Amino acid sequence: MERDPRVFLIGEDVGIPGGFGGAFGVYLGLPERFGHERIIDTPISEKAIAGAAVGAALMGLRPIPDMQYSDFLFECMDELVNQAAKMRYMSGGKLSVPLVMRAPVGTANRGAQHGQCPESYFIHVPGIKVVAPSDAYVAKGIIKAAIRDDDPVIVFEHKLLYGSKGREQAGGMDLTAHVPEEDYVWPIGRAMVKRVGTDATVVATHLTLYRALAAAEELAAEGVSVEVIDPISLQPFDLDTVFASVERTGRLLIAHEDTLTGGWGAELAARVAQERLYSLEAPIRRVAAHDVPLPVAPVLEQAVVPTQQRIADELRLLLA
Repeated sequence: MERDPRVFLIGEDVGIPGGFGGAFGVYLGLPERFGHERIIDTPISEKAIAGAAVGAALMGLRPIPDMQYSDFLFECMDELVNQAAKMRYMSGGKLSVPLVMRAPVGTANRGAQHGQCPESYFIHVPGIKVVAPSDAYVAKGIIKAAIRDDDPVIVFEHKLLYGSKGREQAGGMDLTAHVPEEDYVWPIGRAMVKRVGTDATVVATHLTLYRALAAAEELAAEGVSVEVIDPISLQPFDLDTVFASVERTGRLLIAHEDTLTGGWGAELAARVAQERLYSLEAPIRRVAAHDVPLPVAPVLEQAVVPTQQRIADELRLLLA
């Protein structure tokens, strides 16, 4: 926002004086720094937020519309899927919609309408880029890259990875990391190898990434070397990094909190099977949320989503 006066934030509860900086505290301090002309509070209407953002982007601004929960994206599917995603194509390249939609995902004891991971709905839409940062260093870099991109980008962030900035009761993980003050970007479409290994490859996002890393550490004690990749960008997807890893390890496990059927992991599995089938020494395995609406009871919620134990058990089956 300091670099580009065209950038503004619009959403529910993002700029209330003395407020909590949006649903998860990520905008604390911005109203005081940039003023309410650029930190704009809205009524509770996700359709209006998205519509205003699309219109502003078409007129040359660079809006950052905020969804308090990614579940609410379904209120503005026409604005995103039929307008933002298609304008460049329908205008022969004369129009662009450079908006960055931020949308928290993931289970946090909030039930079936406030805890989904709907990333896969949007990787299916040509014209929309989809990213899923899992730590603060990458989040800064990829959000900067998204803001500078001339096409719509949806940024999915797991609410339990926000930590507890201003929301000590939120129950988030402590993922304190060094974030350089200087300007940098993380390119959209580039994955990160979080752990190097030789026996199996795990590709995982968000909170499931950290459970996969913990599972890899668990198997290391059993003499198994697991490579863990954070794709970061789901559309476009860094297939080359995954292909190179599978060529070394010969085994692939995909883990995500989205449901099993039709999740982004299914597309990745299909691409690897098509392009690197003869590098595989075992069938691809997937760990995902079961195909049920998310329960609100904590014990049931953990029975639905991938856990460290489920990931470790699937790795053992993969290596058997």
